[in-house]
Amino acid sequence: MSTSLFSISRSFKRSVASACLVLAGAGAASVPMPAAAEVKVGVSDWPGWVAWYVAEQKGFFKKNGADVKLVWFANYTDSIGALSSGQLDANSQTWSDTLGPLAKGLPLKAILVNDNSAGNDALMVGPKITSFAQLKGKKVALEQFSISHFVLATALAKNGMKLDDVKIVNLSAGDAAAAFISGKVDAAVLWNPWVNQIEKSGKGKALFTSKDMPGLVPDLLVAQDKAIQTKRKELVGMIKAWFETEKFIREQPAEAAKIMSKVVSMTPEEYTVFLPGTKFFDAAANTRAFDARQAQSLASTAPVIAAFLTQYKLIEGKPDAAKGIDGSLLQDALK
Repeated sequence: MSTSLFSISRSFKRSVASACLVLAGAGAASVPMPAAAEVKVGVSDWPGWVAWYVAEQKGFFKKNGADVKLVWFANYTDSIGALSSGQLDANSQTWSDTLGPLAKGLPLKAILVNDNSAGNDALMVGPKITSFAQLKGKKVALEQFSISHFVLATALAKNGMKLDDVKIVNLSAGDAAAAFISGKVDAAVLWNPWVNQIEKSGKGKALFTSKDMPGLVPDLLVAQDKAIQTKRKELVGMIKAWFETEKFIREQPAEAAKIMSKVVSMTPEEYTVFLPGTKFFDAAANTRAFDARQAQSLASTAPVIAAFLTQYKLIEGKPDAAKGIDGSLLQDALK
């Protein structure tokens, strides 16, 4: 099985209890009511996905007629397999991790963009390095084939360099951070909380972040075609609930951080580090993301991401991105 591009970086490996089911209101006892179409949705440890628990706790699902069961996955890769095998109606996963199943012809559709990483992933360098040219021949620690690898490849390409110009040291994120702080490597590609910790320590600074590659690190809600056909109303309601969630996070970040941090066993203060580097997508941002004419849309960025996956043999076959995008539910939610 091919390695998932974002499988490690989207999971902080914390055990969290599964979310409670949001129960649909009971009908009158004398009049049988049809059962609600419950939607089972996979969720893993990333701010744009943990935010679904805000929707659950603030009653946004129920308000918009969506009976949603959030299913927590401590191992993000397991959630991708669960969606592909039909155990879930929808899943929280990256665009790159959707291109692989699409290349195999699986019937999946991206129906919502939760967020883009906009600074949470970064190339960290020591104080003496001020340009990309100074990285030539230097040791760069990162998790090979993860989002960090993709960030480095993109950063170097944007600055007239290639991966062969540096010496990659394959380490887990925590070990990469430790190696960088101790001076064993010259640079490291990491994500928060390590980025923030290194900046606070004064040992390093960001030379390039995911904010410098807009549209290339999208986090999505991806649904089975069958679920779109049989549970469309509930999925549309879920999209409506997301827009209320985004607004709540934007307007009441402290309360949102309190809810989200509890899910992943952190303090609200610790969790606030993740919010600025996560660009939560509202209705307008989603409309642009699903418009193939836009430079940073899902359709436009797919070839760039697919090229990286193909180069390192992380996917088999050529994905047809157009078949994996369905903006019609978004349009229904905006009516």
